[in-house]
Amino acid sequence: MNATTQPVLQVQQLDKRFGGLHVTRQVSMALNRGERVALIGPNGAGKTTLVNQISGVLQPGSGRIELDGRDVTPLTQAQRVRAGLARTFQITTLPMALTVQHQVEMALHQREGLAHRAWRSIDGYPRVREEALQILGDLKLGHLAAHTPASLAYGEQRLVELALALALRPRVLLLDEPMAGVPRGEGHTVLQALDRLPPELAVLIIEHDMDLVFRFAHRIVVLAEGAVLAQGTPDEIRRHPVVRAAYLGREA
Repeated sequence: MNATTQPVLQVQQLDKRFGGLHVTRQVSMALNRGERVALIGPNGAGKTTLVNQISGVLQPGSGRIELDGRDVTPLTQAQRVRAGLARTFQITTLPMALTVQHQVEMALHQREGLAHRAWRSIDGYPRVREEALQILGDLKLGHLAAHTPASLAYGEQRLVELALALALRPRVLLLDEPMAGVPRGEGHTVLQALDRLPPELAVLIIEHDMDLVFRFAHRIVVLAEGAVLAQGTPDEIRRHPVVRAAYLGREA
């Protein structure tokens, strides 16, 4: 496979057990540069466990994870972030007392290896401040820069998490249920932000909101009992008889 066709992320035969529970069963999948892939399946299918293995939260029992052709399976979560793999979580974990701008600047300090000098005034790093404001502006969050997450709507908090992930300048972004807990009236802000993600960024999203999945994804992977049940374009998945019967239902 040459460099122009090599996937930016490749998962090969990933397998994971917790005692007698087989939670990931020989899963293989790939993401290309700029591709949006959705990972769907019923509760307990093993979606978050799979993403935890890809991001480095968990180590697989066997299998291989490659980022730009490099084997990152032995790397820690922090090492994978530095290699270009970023991730958001299902439940927001933002520090509630720090301003949004300060949090993005801290993520930039971490990316640039300046975290040990974070005690210095932020005014000492004008380029960091400018990039933080640029990231917030791209996500239409500039007006919230001086606010703390405690004062924001939950949908806006999810967008701050997205800004922190983008500050790490990833090549692959893993999104774990970005709509989880977001009130219906705020969902459009998340949808609009996802539409503004950099076009070259490869995105793997776990999501139960099928409207978002079929609107956002170029390709869908269906997981059931820890194994890949089907994968294909949204139209192919919508027409797949087993997926319709087991997961999507007649409304598909």
